[in-house]
Amino acid sequence: MGVSTICRGTESHDIAYAVRVLRDGGIVAFPTDTVYGIGAHAFLPAAVERLYVAKCRPPDKAIPLLLSRVEALASVAASVPDLAYVLADRFWPGALTLVLHRAARIPDAVTAGGDTVAVRVPDHPVVQALLRELDAPLAATSANLSNHPAPATASGVLAQLEGRIDLLLDGGLCPGGVASTVLDLTVRPPKILRAGGIPAAQIAALCVEEN
Repeated sequence: MGVSTICRGTESHDIAYAVRVLRDGGIVAFPTDTVYGIGAHAFLPAAVERLYVAKCRPPDKAIPLLLSRVEALASVAASVPDLAYVLADRFWPGALTLVLHRAARIPDAVTAGGDTVAVRVPDHPVVQALLRELDAPLAATSANLSNHPAPATASGVLAQLEGRIDLLLDGGLCPGGVASTVLDLTVRPPKILRAGGIPAAQIAALCVEEN
């Protein structure tokens, strides 16, 4: 594998370059409000499949989507419950991932053939700029080899993925350093699948209010 290109994620021309890489089917690493992630254009199945190879990720493990805004939910999920919008209004952009029924347009490569999709709107200027310019969801997961620690710095990304990704947007230290909380809204009552940046008590309070 070749050497990964490194750019400053704070520069507009670097964001534009990253968008070109993504539209050409490449893989880009970037900072988020939790940890560094790597992403591919969600509607390019071959690019998404490259994420599995780069991370040595099991093929039966789905990849979440990052969205630029709440309004994009309807484009990637079907039968979105009112509770999803209540939670999004409170915690997005932020460290909450919602599991919803997938829309028909989502490639099987994203969902590992399943009928659900995990989505969130991240709260970091670099990835937000990237999503706005791309004008499409990112299939994105933490920028680490599977079963290794998720990095909060650009150097941590390169320590694991040098040569496995096409581009790294260096945005400095990620402010969160903790992965997002994952909440499954396809079951009743909603179920937390992974503890993370949003405390379970805060989520439970809103779920109770909606019931």
